[in-house]
Amino acid sequence: MVESEQVDVIVVGLGVGGEEVAGRLAEAGLSVVGIERDLVGGECPYWGCIPSKMMIRAANALAEARRIDGLAGSAEVRPDWAPVAKRIREEATDTWNDRAAVERFVGRGGRFVRGSGRLDGPGRVRVGDQVFESRYGVVLGTGTRPSVPPVEGLAGTPYWTNHQAIEVEELPESLLVLGGGAIGLELSQVFARFGVRVTIVEALDRVLAVEEPESSEVAASALRADGVEIHTGVRAERVDHDGERFTLRAQGGAEFTAERLLVVTGRRAHLDELGLDSVGVDADQRYLPVDDRMRVTDGIWAVGDLTGEGAFTHIAMYQAAIVIADVLDRARHSRPGADPSGTASVVGGAMGSASALGASGSSGTAGTVPRADYRALPRVTFTDPEVGAVGLTEEQARSRGINVQVGFSKLSDSTRGWIHRVGDEGFIKLIADADQGVLIGATSAGPAGGEVLSGLVVAVHAAVPLSQLRHMIYAYPTFHRAIEAALHELR
Repeated sequence: MVESEQVDVIVVGLGVGGEEVAGRLAEAGLSVVGIERDLVGGECPYWGCIPSKMMIRAANALAEARRIDGLAGSAEVRPDWAPVAKRIREEATDTWNDRAAVERFVGRGGRFVRGSGRLDGPGRVRVGDQVFESRYGVVLGTGTRPSVPPVEGLAGTPYWTNHQAIEVEELPESLLVLGGGAIGLELSQVFARFGVRVTIVEALDRVLAVEEPESSEVAASALRADGVEIHTGVRAERVDHDGERFTLRAQGGAEFTAERLLVVTGRRAHLDELGLDSVGVDADQRYLPVDDRMRVTDGIWAVGDLTGEGAFTHIAMYQAAIVIADVLDRARHSRPGADPSGTASVVGGAMGSASALGASGSSGTAGTVPRADYRALPRVTFTDPEVGAVGLTEEQARSRGINVQVGFSKLSDSTRGWIHRVGDEGFIKLIADADQGVLIGATSAGPAGGEVLSGLVVAVHAAVPLSQLRHMIYAYPTFHRAIEAALHELR
């Protein structure tokens, strides 16, 4: 039997959440082993939020230039993908090399191990021939991978996931996108604005189906204006590739062809790879359930996408702060002679220094470790217009038996929308609990939908009374002033 090496904390998977936990705990003076088989930092910096938003920024610049005609003169636009691909490689991903991220983690005091970590009993993790045993616990942050639908003929073809779409250096002439969620819409609009002929095939009856129907309509209308062909309620049955082109055959006999096929039909956690059975946890589920302190079971925490609370960097970082406080609380109370009334200083969800273990602070106090609260979970689809949303949709609220009031205002009816003129598509939709007199959900769609959302997030999170929201002063002329109009339309 391989002799184990004892450390304070083991972090398996150094995506954004795992890297944050491992780095902050190491800075706090704990001995931390961070294990990652792919790239430290995970999806976000290499294939997700950062490079995709670089693509979106470039595509939106093209769209704005095309809006000059009739507004400010005339312009001739010639798209060029080369500077976009160059920026992604040189500025965002270092050509998909995580050396800087590894050095950053080691520089914070952590020990890095490249490989696949697997639980080997309570507090134990095996990586190849190495076995580590933790004093305080194990944190899982292995994320998710693309979920590929069981469509006949798809396996074995050179289809794209979001990875290949982000890495592309030369754009195809045409692109078939299987999946009309946020990722599919964002990438479709980017490629269409750079001249690619794009077709979206979505099995559900609308794109962006997790959001409000009005959001689906705005997004679909915007993409169609960019030349994207959208087919909803169409279920793929078979995919063929002849070496040059893809053909997708759907129920009812419809056929679609394109040079490339992008599959973005969701993601799933691969829990079967984590050895969860060795600690009595069922691995046969889509995501890993956690409690409000991110605990899977005693001595095991999870952060990020594999918890199923939303595939967003801000969720992973939010959860990481909770885990950091909880682990430090456990470490403090596990020390010989520890004072149960002691506290660990956590500022902004991050430990300050090695001396913080046992020092006075505002969070991490015994019994006051922060608890996860997703009532005001914000999310943004970065299409143009952006679709920002927080809390419950109208359908979700009604399904819970809440006495719902809905307020709606079109952005184009606002003074700022009228001034903006072209590209002013969007709206504010408010979902209120009439009995409680507070907002429980909201959508902000428009040119700055994600930014306008911030005030609505505060309103939902803090349960600001509707009476106070109605009597606030909203700056004029702004997009966010449309919130005031929607409040007065609550019915």
